[in-house]
Amino acid sequence: MRIGSVSIPSPLVLAPMAGVTDLAFRTICRELGAGYTITEMVSAKALCYQDQKTLPLMRLGEDEHPAGVQIFGSDLACMEEGAAIVREVAHPDIIDINMGCPVPKVANNGDGSGLLRDLDKACRVAEAVRKGAGEIPVTVKMRLGWDKGNIVCLELAQCLEDLGIAAITLHGRTKVQMYAGTANWDWIRRVKQALSIPVIANGDVFSGQDAARILRYTGADGVMIARGVFGNPWIFQQAQAAIDGRPIPPLPPLSQRCDTAVRQFELAAQYKSEKIACLEARKHYAWYLKGVPYAGYWKSEISKISTLADVYRVTAGIKRELKDASDDG
Repeated sequence: MRIGSVSIPSPLVLAPMAGVTDLAFRTICRELGAGYTITEMVSAKALCYQDQKTLPLMRLGEDEHPAGVQIFGSDLACMEEGAAIVREVAHPDIIDINMGCPVPKVANNGDGSGLLRDLDKACRVAEAVRKGAGEIPVTVKMRLGWDKGNIVCLELAQCLEDLGIAAITLHGRTKVQMYAGTANWDWIRRVKQALSIPVIANGDVFSGQDAARILRYTGADGVMIARGVFGNPWIFQQAQAAIDGRPIPPLPPLSQRCDTAVRQFELAAQYKSEKIACLEARKHYAWYLKGVPYAGYWKSEISKISTLADVYRVTAGIKRELKDASDDG
């Protein structure tokens, strides 16, 4: 897949997710097979107002290429200036525009999926970002429309292609659906058939088989994995095997999954403060234990994590319990 002048080595893309896809987690996902990663969404307005807390969100790893920075907003001047700041500070390979976030405080302000209610504005936002981005390719992540009575993805995607947008990612749900119901892959297929630029399919990819199936069904150039990666960065290895027609590797043993989780939290502590990294580790570690029998006690302990020492203590306890169970067996 080529996005503008950028070559993407794999069809597997890690979705940008606020509070989830920080540099530490993206690093783990890259190591396990993600071919392209994108930062958490960054407020263009915050960049324009020089909010120092926003700058770390768009920090890329030394070896994190190709990689994109995603920005959101609807103020044309801010979006242009924000793209220029991203270009000069973060040096990404691609700048992505968020036209899909359904969270009320974003969408109801006219940002994210709020732009799907005003296609003229959405296209002008894309033009503004292209001006600010300079030579960097610009892409758009979007949803089908605001609601089922207003499916605008095809019309908007064609407008964006005409404006020089380099690729489209389409999540097969409306804003009103949020994350409920089933993603409509038919619309992704229709958009792919109508465009000549790359289309990346997104929605209801929770396994390696899902990734292979959405690519076959839609004809899309890539697949973006979002919630399916929670606690399972190995999904990229599983997806690549499914796409290649190889046997799908099982998840590693729980002790190894815990080691990966700990490494993620150690990386996060390097990039942020230990306190923030450990507060965010609570949800991540619980995801790593999803589906593990009798994990309730450890999930309760995880909810109290506040230091790396706590992380090590909980991990040692989980491994000790595994060893005891193995000895009993």
